[in-house]
Amino acid sequence: MAIEAPLSKYKRNSFLIYIAICLVMAAWFAYDGYLNQSFIDEHTDDQGVADTDLQINRYAPPALAGIAVALGLWFCAIRGRKLVADEDGLLISAKQRIPYDAIESIDKTYFEDKGYFTIAYERANGAQAKCKLDDRQYDNLKAILEHLVDEIS
Repeated sequence: MAIEAPLSKYKRNSFLIYIAICLVMAAWFAYDGYLNQSFIDEHTDDQGVADTDLQINRYAPPALAGIAVALGLWFCAIRGRKLVADEDGLLISAKQRIPYDAIESIDKTYFEDKGYFTIAYERANGAQAKCKLDDRQYDNLKAILEHLVDEIS
């Protein structure tokens, strides 16, 4: 029986909010920089040279749209991440596997208050490592923690 903890709704919604903010700001700056004639007249001197406010409103929209696209691509890249606690160990984002026998301790001191716990484990090469798992990153983390505690006890 494998227990899964998908990417949290908090993280997904944060990405979508950041993307929306970038797109709204890009539209606002583009309107003021290119379409709002009163803003353009107010921020242009007698020789027709734009001041810094108008220049920012003209150069920011492509940059903000680029940031929104980059955030969208990053979101598409991480949206399938999840934790899986199966029979053999803990699999983090289909990349890192921590076997149950390698786990030395689980510090769940701050799990109830702050929503994270830390796993101390030994890597395959013998080096000590720690992994912090946060409920802002993954949903269903309480079930994963209970399963880990049961497995190493």
